[in-house]
Amino acid sequence: MHEPVNIPEFKSAPLVPGTLYLVATPIGNMEDITLRAIRTLRDCDLVAAEDTRHTGMLLKRLDLAKRQVSTHKFNEARRSGEIVELLQGGGTVALVSDAGSPGISDPGQRVVASVIEAGCRVETVPGACALVAALTASGLPTDEFHFCGFLPVKSGQRTKRLAKLLELPGTLAIYESPHRVVKLLGELVEQAPDRPVVLGRELTKKFEQIQRGLPAELLAEYSERKPKGEFVVLIGQVE
Repeated sequence: MHEPVNIPEFKSAPLVPGTLYLVATPIGNMEDITLRAIRTLRDCDLVAAEDTRHTGMLLKRLDLAKRQVSTHKFNEARRSGEIVELLQGGGTVALVSDAGSPGISDPGQRVVASVIEAGCRVETVPGACALVAALTASGLPTDEFHFCGFLPVKSGQRTKRLAKLLELPGTLAIYESPHRVVKLLGELVEQAPDRPVVLGRELTKKFEQIQRGLPAELLAEYSERKPKGEFVVLIGQVE
């Protein structure tokens, strides 16, 4: 059983009425929660969470009891109206995803757009992000990179999308599930065999792993073992 996180005392400005706060949460390591994120979650009127059960565990560890509403990709449009109504009445809402920054390959973008359109205020509470964690540790160039989220699931769409993305300059960043990362490596063997690839797995967690190599080399790594954990796949340019 986890002990609640000890929240230090600090002085800061109160939350601004009528504001939607985009609160980044840890992607694995609880120590990555920021003091500002804790304060925002503590003081807001409502937490709009991708999964209330998941966020409930985070709040419990922070020793916070907050009212939550589920805000995920299936109800984001409807929930946006409810959030706008609360903000227009002077309330404050903290929007969180299960991990990382809301809106980055997670629900949130439609809520933000609706809030802005309604003339309400949006404020970011930055923190952990798998993309940035992997990119900065990769050793690949960071002066220009293109983040593309998840590739399509269907093979035909996926092949066309990847081919188009590989035409872009700089470092290419893709999120991939453990169920399809081997498929992606196989596609890279076919389409970009000489490009350097970095796999970031289980970032910030106990079994964090950064793997570097050519697509065929990394594909061979998983010939006899099943991939585990969410992946950030970074694809460099041929030098």
